[in-house]
Amino acid sequence: MKRESGTTEPGASQSDKSLWRNVDFLKLWSAQTISVTGSVLGALQFTAILALDATPVQMSALTAAGVLPALLFGFVIGAWVDRLRRRPILIGTDLIRTALLGSIPVVWYFDSLSMEQVYVVAFLHGLLTIFFDVAYRSYLPALVSSRKLVEANSRLSATASVAEIGGFSLGGWIAQAFSAIVVTAVDSATFLVSALFLFWIRRPEPSPAPSNSAPNFRREILEGMWAVIGNPALRAIGVSKVSLGLANGIISSLIVLFGIETLGFGPGMLGTIFAIGGISSVLGALSAGRLTHRFGLGKTLTAGFLIWGATTFLIPLAHGPLLLAGAFLAAEQLFDFGVTIYEVNEMSLRQRITPYRMLGRVNSSMEVILLGAQLAGAVLGGILAELAGIRWALAVGSCLMVAGGVWLLLSTVWRIDVVPESDAS
Repeated sequence: MKRESGTTEPGASQSDKSLWRNVDFLKLWSAQTISVTGSVLGALQFTAILALDATPVQMSALTAAGVLPALLFGFVIGAWVDRLRRRPILIGTDLIRTALLGSIPVVWYFDSLSMEQVYVVAFLHGLLTIFFDVAYRSYLPALVSSRKLVEANSRLSATASVAEIGGFSLGGWIAQAFSAIVVTAVDSATFLVSALFLFWIRRPEPSPAPSNSAPNFRREILEGMWAVIGNPALRAIGVSKVSLGLANGIISSLIVLFGIETLGFGPGMLGTIFAIGGISSVLGALSAGRLTHRFGLGKTLTAGFLIWGATTFLIPLAHGPLLLAGAFLAAEQLFDFGVTIYEVNEMSLRQRITPYRMLGRVNSSMEVILLGAQLAGAVLGGILAELAGIRWALAVGSCLMVAGGVWLLLSTVWRIDVVPESDAS
């Protein structure tokens, strides 16, 4: 199979090799797992709260500082990723994040740490993280064959889910046993270890598409957007991500408040219930490959989205005594495997049908669509909660989630069984 650049499909020689024997994939997998674990330790949040006594407004500003880079520079980042080799980007972003986070303990030692520095670190960390995320998703097809993409994405997603289950809790225990500054130092070290694993990858990476002209980001960004709009499957996925982002923004911004103030749960019990969702996500990631092999990529992807969307209605329906309300929330979390199955197959489909030289721009376009919709959903959720109450706002989020699944059901995605090899070029 040939890519548009004229080179052989990256990873083609490894078509039938077990991923456990694909040493370079194992290195990328290790690097991504360590990087995700560091990212979810909550280093900046613990530092702001415990070392600087941050106010709620300052914490909101810190969250915004971490998200804004993806919205402001996401499209440009995708264009840059497609112009450069992906592995050096991954190594460079890890090393710079090591230095950025490492600066906080140093400045704290000299008693000069301020919220302004934490804001700057959060913004630059967010910028580098979106670079890393777009680049590693675009780099994966260089290490594994298209036949192994679902399996590879399943493993990446499974370990990311495990990291998200325990990462923040681990950060909290480190902060409690030592200090928030130690959490930041550990976070810094994780990115250094991730960079070392990436440095040890030996498989040659395909050269970027040759370009003798100066960067024309407007044209290149439009090419990436058109690659999404012009492909029926990618277009349908993009629309579903708008629905997913809006719903996620509404639900994630209100569910903790709903659980504590409306249902009366304590933070510890609520955290335990949410951990069920993390475990379910791991199971979904591990089973995605088998389900896709049996039912086909498009049907598995769409069914995962619909199952997850439909069961989110259990959240606004939760009521009554704590045991009953907890049963509703726990049941909803049990079906979180649906979104993981969707994400694994959606990413695999995207990587197979997008030319290698365009993956950076397509991946960044999807990230911007999702994050922009999530921010809009968070604002919409607050407005709806004020006007109609939290329960009704959550119900609107569930309706939007189901709408995204119905859109996929009616689109060409549902009919995709196996992506023809020629379509990947």
